Amino acid sequence: MRYTNVSILLGMLVIFVSPMVFADDLTPIPEGKPQVVQWFNTHVGPLAQRKGLDPALVAAEAAPRIINVNPKGGEFKTLTDAIKSVPAGNTKRVIIKMAHGEYREKVTIDRNKPFITLMGQPNAMPVITYDGTAAKYGTVDSASLIILSDYFMAVNIVVKNTAPAPDGKTKGAQALSMRISGNFAAFYNCKFYGFQDTICDDTGNHFFKDCYVEGTFDFIFGSGTSMYLGTQLHVVGDGIRVIAAHAGKSAEEKSGYSFVHCKVTGTGGGIYLGRAWMSHPKVVYAYTEMTSVVNPTGWQENKTPAHDKTVFYGEYKCSGPGSHKAKRVPFTQDIDDKEANCFLSLGYIQGSKWLLPPPAL
Repeated sequence: MRYTNVSILLGMLVIFVSPMVFADDLTPIPEGKPQVVQWFNTHVGPLAQRKGLDPALVAAEAAPRIINVNPKGGEFKTLTDAIKSVPAGNTKRVIIKMAHGEYREKVTIDRNKPFITLMGQPNAMPVITYDGTAAKYGTVDSASLIILSDYFMAVNIVVKNTAPAPDGKTKGAQALSMRISGNFAAFYNCKFYGFQDTICDDTGNHFFKDCYVEGTFDFIFGSGTSMYLGTQLHVVGDGIRVIAAHAGKSAEEKSGYSFVHCKVTGTGGGIYLGRAWMSHPKVVYAYTEMTSVVNPTGWQENKTPAHDKTVFYGEYKCSGPGSHKAKRVPFTQDIDDKEANCFLSLGYIQGSKWLLPPPAL
């Protein structure tokens, strides 16, 4: 265990929650799955029960505007047109209710349109789909859904990139499902399908709950500060496959991925939990079920040997045949309770300032 890295991360948490610390920031997610629902309801309650939320968010939630979009006809037929109706400099929550159906569009929510929610029905989830590739758009702009704005939320939405799986020969075959580059974004019961680079978890604080992410290589990548709670990470294809490629570039960088009560599934047995795309990745798996698809070494060996001393790969009270640590690479962190709480509480993503439950419509 390298306490130097842990101390740096704990210092980052202090920076995140300063100058005011709320109990919601510090109470860790419980180990028992049955208690997670109560933890969420207690610490991520509705607006009326909360203190310390950003004033701009409180004002935005006062009188939400609801827009209906339906490919078969309605107020808007396309998601793009519905988003265009939101004014630049928007200050009010806009809930875009999406009817069941396929939305074959390449959708971008610009930085000047915060407070947008995309909402479907859990038993009839709408599908946003496109087939953009890095060869045509560049890697990060190939996504079917690009979110640049702050205070975004998605509920019961499917996002796909239907471009073919990279064959290892074709240049620019990376194809993103989604890129999230805005701050303070939450995703509830959403599904993301792709192959290489499914989600660009780019920058900002993000929360994923009860989601499903499917991919092959680096299918969650970027410099976001994100918590994935109760999310299934499903790896498809064959050959070398990697879940997380966090792009930390320095020990001081305030970013990382925390996977809590997740489940790693897929085919074969060569899946790596993460790799050092950049020099200082920070990735932790806690209370996560790992099936036998996980490579016994856990984490891909670093191509740059110096990164053995700068990566932070933590595993905490995980379960399943893929969680056995006997053959793990030596730079895996075996973190204790106190250290783990940094990655298990809402303070990691500044949650008490902005995180709200899905709207009750």
